[in-house]
Amino acid sequence: MSDADRYTKIVYWSEEDQCFVGCCPRLVLGGCHGNDPKTVFAELCEIVGEAVELYAKDGRPLPPADSNYDWPSQKQSMTTT
Repeated sequence: MSDADRYTKIVYWSEEDQCFVGCCPRLVLGGCHGNDPKTVFAELCEIVGEAVELYAKDGRPLPPADSNYDWPSQKQSMTTT
């Protein structure tokens, strides 16, 4: 598993933008967008990989990874209130 694999990547449909949006909340502030979710995900994976490389090149520590974060339980607790 690479360092980039340890970060959650999210692709969702944006009604406001009328396109799919990809983001990686713990690692990059921006993201990507497009009309095909698979293409957006592939582009997002490239962006995350490049971000990890930039952190290493700059000698900065990576933010805490979220690969062990329990996203389903977190989502459920947010929607059951």
